[in-house]
Amino acid sequence: MPEKKPLPFIYNFAAGAVAGVSEILVMYPLDVVKTRIQLQVGTAVAGGDAYTGTLDCFRKIIKNEGFSRLYRGISAPILMEAPKRATKFAANDYWGAIYRNAFGMEKPNQAVATLTGATAGVSESFVVVPFELIKIRLQDRASAGKYNGMIDCFVKLVRAEGVLALYNGLESTMWRHLVWNAGYFGCIFQAKELLPKAETKRAQMLNDVVAGAIGGTAGTVLNTPFDVVKSRIQNTVRVAGQVQKYNWTLPSLAIVAREEGFAALYKGFLPKVLRLGPGGGILLVVYTNVMEFFEKARDKAQEAITTASN
Repeated sequence: MPEKKPLPFIYNFAAGAVAGVSEILVMYPLDVVKTRIQLQVGTAVAGGDAYTGTLDCFRKIIKNEGFSRLYRGISAPILMEAPKRATKFAANDYWGAIYRNAFGMEKPNQAVATLTGATAGVSESFVVVPFELIKIRLQDRASAGKYNGMIDCFVKLVRAEGVLALYNGLESTMWRHLVWNAGYFGCIFQAKELLPKAETKRAQMLNDVVAGAIGGTAGTVLNTPFDVVKSRIQNTVRVAGQVQKYNWTLPSLAIVAREEGFAALYKGFLPKVLRLGPGGGILLVVYTNVMEFFEKARDKAQEAITTASN
């Protein structure tokens, strides 16, 4: 039986888009909480306005601002997630083929899977930076009355800081995505190798959930420090002639660690891992099932064409 050809890029794009939007709709409130905690400088005191932890942040947002605030700015990530996830999976397939050919391998090993994921992460960074920046500005508590929504934020940001300001934090975003994707795809590869071989559709779905959750958790452990400084860099309003406190990634990491302690580099870790651990599982399951749907549809179409020609 001849080997099936891989589906064209457009199918990877569509499957990644569906998977990404599914994940963001379920997990977005955790992202708002994560950002609020990451932008908080210093140590929170119980009973004050600052957030002492994930549950405290949830409670204070709902009490002081209303439940809907947990979804503030969701339009930006919804628009971002489709090209972001699509680019992630499509770039992973693209770079995977390049590396396999370069190293003369039919199937990737863990090292190639990790390298592929890292390169795909850098690729997707160029797509997501403007959306990420607008999302951070909308999620920040201090900006609650400053912007009326995504379009208003975009217009005011460009007017005040210039078009290039939309790419503030590009370097830190590249670090964040490089590290996360390397951990995510590298661990998924290893987890799938170690998990029992799935004999049924249900078992395969369970394997995808477990592998995706492990990958998402590992990626979160590795990239949270980069995410903390990325949030602060992107939330900094650029003023001409003024040197910004948070600018480049590595110096910003040093500033946070020196002023607030090493643990501050993991601010927002709990809501982030709660989102991206299970979220990684959701992402992989939806992507796998959508791609399987596309493959079945292609096979049926080819069978119909063959039957008609005979």
